[in-house]
Amino acid sequence: MQIRPATTADIPALMAIAGESASAGHWTKKQYETALTSSHPQRIILVLEDSGPILGFAVAADAAGEWELENIAVRSAAQRRGLGSRLMESLLRSLCERDAQLIHLEVRPSNKAARALYQRWGFRESGRRPGYYHSPPEDAILYKKILH
Repeated sequence: MQIRPATTADIPALMAIAGESASAGHWTKKQYETALTSSHPQRIILVLEDSGPILGFAVAADAAGEWELENIAVRSAAQRRGLGSRLMESLLRSLCERDAQLIHLEVRPSNKAARALYQRWGFRESGRRPGYYHSPPEDAILYKKILH
């Protein structure tokens, strides 16, 4: 298995993986293109592949000196194999190499698997955003992790 920076050639796989997950952000092709080619905001977009096929990805963006985890997803058929943890480890390492101080995220209370992953990696609950999600409506739990 290998984790590497994403390229525009990976966009169809990223969209397919996100499409398999109700809780992943569902970006358009144009949004992925912009994320991969624009320098503002600065982003880290990683893919995890196993002998060719992409099995998961993670996206984080610099938001005024703090980083936000925008998306992390693993193919349905490849879940429960620690791939989300591998992506998180690589993402956090990349952030530390950039001297990032903090990363934060929002997650649905019902997404217990994601919440467990974040807690295992040292993220701590820092608040709530009422009515943040739609389809279905749900609050967002805010998490953050101090990196340095």
